[in-house]
Amino acid sequence: MAVPRARILDLMKVQSRIFSTIFNPAAARLGNKILRQRLKGPSLAAYYPRRVATFKDLKALYPGHEMYDETEEDRLEHIQIQKSKGKGAPKKKRSKNESKKKGGKKR
Repeated sequence: MAVPRARILDLMKVQSRIFSTIFNPAAARLGNKILRQRLKGPSLAAYYPRRVATFKDLKALYPGHEMYDETEEDRLEHIQIQKSKGKGAPKKKRSKNESKKKGGKKR
């Protein structure tokens, strides 16, 4: 005993209304599977820590005040010591000719 297609479609409509699903008799790709998934934004935002004010931010907010940044002073002192030993970063080239004078690539 075959059931007419119209009756099956009506049954599918009622079923989708009851279970809150999408009625899609043509089986078209609508992306509902993706849209039903939980949003990732809140969990990603909770994973990464919020940005905390840094010493640099405070200096930018209050440019007139003199502040002492111990870590920055230590960094500058370390760089100065390295330079005095001859282990500092090389000077940046200013022009193409300057790099050729100091023994650039040899062919």
